[in-house]
Amino acid sequence: MLTFLFWNLNRKDLISSLVQLVVTHNVDILILAECTHTQLFPDNILLALNPEGQKAEFHYAPSKCDRIQIFTRFSDSFVKPISESERYTLRRLTLPGRDALLLVAAHLLSQLHAKESTLIFEVGQFAEEIRRTEKELGHSRTIVVGDLNMNPFSDGVVSASGLHGVMTQEIARKKLRTVQGRDYPFFYNPMWRCLGGSTIAPAGTYYYRSSDHVCYFWNTFDQVLIRPDLLDQWDDTSLQILTNDGTQSLLMPNALPDKTNFSDHLPLLFRLNL
Repeated sequence: MLTFLFWNLNRKDLISSLVQLVVTHNVDILILAECTHTQLFPDNILLALNPEGQKAEFHYAPSKCDRIQIFTRFSDSFVKPISESERYTLRRLTLPGRDALLLVAAHLLSQLHAKESTLIFEVGQFAEEIRRTEKELGHSRTIVVGDLNMNPFSDGVVSASGLHGVMTQEIARKKLRTVQGRDYPFFYNPMWRCLGGSTIAPAGTYYYRSSDHVCYFWNTFDQVLIRPDLLDQWDDTSLQILTNDGTQSLLMPNALPDKTNFSDHLPLLFRLNL
């Protein structure tokens, strides 16, 4: 079992909560976005994850993508970069005795800084780079995780030339869809079932109230998508939007993210049976 945790820290010093989350959920791969606080240098995070006097378990997996930081409970030699940009990193995950995976971590362009047409074009380029790398590697055992700055129903996520994320495993297992004579592979996007929340879960990962006529209030910008070739290893029941770090609530009394003391994004937890 491999446990992943993704969290956009919103430039906050949340090291103590990070450590608590890692310990509480026995996290193996920690993926972080917006780590620009002066206390969030990799060395500081490593020091917190590997307390003095104990055997060092966690390692930093460096990259050229400053928007993403990755820490693993195994050597960084097992999660080497293949392709990177300012906003994403594609890693070849090669754990001993297991099939190699393509791990893609991203913090894509924000809707606050670009038009929707720009976002759709950029995610199309991102998706094409994933497909190109899969072809180069000769497999599509791929998992994408990060702050996509789009909802699961956004055009860039659902469109064939984008990430082509669909809401059911049954559809995803058809592998691909042909549009205008071109084949586009599917991703399974389990975040669809998180939309709207329930009595025991938040309604998304990020809350934003605007004065526009169209306002979703809750958004699910933080997502994980899985290629069909990994679905037999995907633990659908493990997917959680976390609302506490193991000791403290990440929400205010009104059940919205406590962005004063924590982040404006909630963490995402999931597992693969590997």
